[in-house]
Amino acid sequence: MAALRSTIDTTPAQGPCCAPAAYPMVDDATAQQLAKVFKALGDPNRIKLFSLITASASGEMCVCDLTEPVGLSQPTVSHHMKLLVEAGLVTREQRGKWAYYQPTTGTLVDAARAFTA
Repeated sequence: MAALRSTIDTTPAQGPCCAPAAYPMVDDATAQQLAKVFKALGDPNRIKLFSLITASASGEMCVCDLTEPVGLSQPTVSHHMKLLVEAGLVTREQRGKWAYYQPTTGTLVDAARAFTA
C-alpha cells in the first residue's frame, strides 16, 4: 500500500482545470431577486395565474376572475398573487374591494438576461 500512495499526486493543481466562465457570476442581490422570481414560478398554480393575466385582452385581471379557472379559493389565489407581486412579475391595484393584477414588463426578460448577457 505504501508504494501505491507514493504514486498518487497530492499536490494542488496549478491554475484552473477548465476555461474561465464566459459571463461573470451574478452578485448576491441579483441572485436573491432571481431566486424570488424562479421560486414564484415554481408552483403550477402560479404559472397558470401568471399565464391568465399575461393573456388577458385588457392587460389586467381582477382576483374575482382568477379563482374559477384555477379551481382555487379566493384566499388561496390571493396568497399566490402576493408571491407573484413580491417577485416583481405582476403589479397589484386595489379598486374598491377587488384587487386587479397587471403583468410587469421585463422581469422575465431581465431574469433570462442575467444568464445570457
